[in-house]
Amino acid sequence: MAVYTKVIESDVAEFLNAYDLGTLQTLAPIWQGIENTNYFVITTLGRYVLTLYEKRVQTEDLPFFIGLMEHLAHKALPCPLPIKKRDGQVLGHLAGRHAALFSFLDGRALSRIAPQECGETGHALAAMHNAVADFKMQRPNILSIDGWEKLLSFSKARADEVSSGLGDLLQEELDYLRFRWPQDLPTGVIHADLFPDNVLFNENGLCGMIDFYFACNDILVYDLAVCLNAWCFENNSAFNITKARALVKGYEQIRPLSEGEKKALPILARGSAMRFLLTRLHDWLNQTPDTFVKLKDPLEYLTKLRFHQMVGDVSAYGFDA
Repeated sequence: MAVYTKVIESDVAEFLNAYDLGTLQTLAPIWQGIENTNYFVITTLGRYVLTLYEKRVQTEDLPFFIGLMEHLAHKALPCPLPIKKRDGQVLGHLAGRHAALFSFLDGRALSRIAPQECGETGHALAAMHNAVADFKMQRPNILSIDGWEKLLSFSKARADEVSSGLGDLLQEELDYLRFRWPQDLPTGVIHADLFPDNVLFNENGLCGMIDFYFACNDILVYDLAVCLNAWCFENNSAFNITKARALVKGYEQIRPLSEGEKKALPILARGSAMRFLLTRLHDWLNQTPDTFVKLKDPLEYLTKLRFHQMVGDVSAYGFDA
């Protein structure tokens, strides 16, 4: 979530006239995130999240994202439910952007993560993977290997401004991953961005998964590799195998992994580190003025990539070798 487009209360009040949600009482920006503009909306009948879709989200992908959230919510997974207007449609227009309202999930993202929360996240991720088995819509992962090639081409010439030798290192890693990327593992719809700020907790535990705007069809266990990177490293860059073991155990309670999926995790974890290193590097080198987005350090993921490069087998992630 983020704020790129400013809206005023009178425009939002007019936007709400298309719904049966009462009248606007409170409008407040939500500052976290990088993709879309989001506002917290309170009406006389409830609390909602207003999302304005920015340029990096393709209009043709919106039916997939909205359909996926509707599918998951109807399967009782804890994710935002798109709110329909009186005409039955979800999408509208506001401030020159496609816009939609979603149910509000009453929880918060945690700044300090314990193994228990890792386990709950793994459990929820696997439940999502099972729930989408009958979801018919598809969207390719534009941030897989072919996408990394494009991102590197945009950033390689200036990568050494961030770290000496980074451009060559990234090219070597991309060549390595392309040759070894698995082709025969189970696939389906993945979240692809299930970071701690996209998972909400309350006093009863995990209560929400949000921000599905990178969701796509890809290798299911790649989603778990993303979570290993996002949830299992400490602030000092040390890998926490206790958290990894809890994450994996939570996942396998719902969806046991095949031996092939386990064996592929080191490569997939390297690929996940590569993906976020490249997108962060691109954003770092192409900063947009006049937005309220805090850029994330690409070198955090260089450290994670180097860890995965040293992994000998899957036992490093908490599995029995």
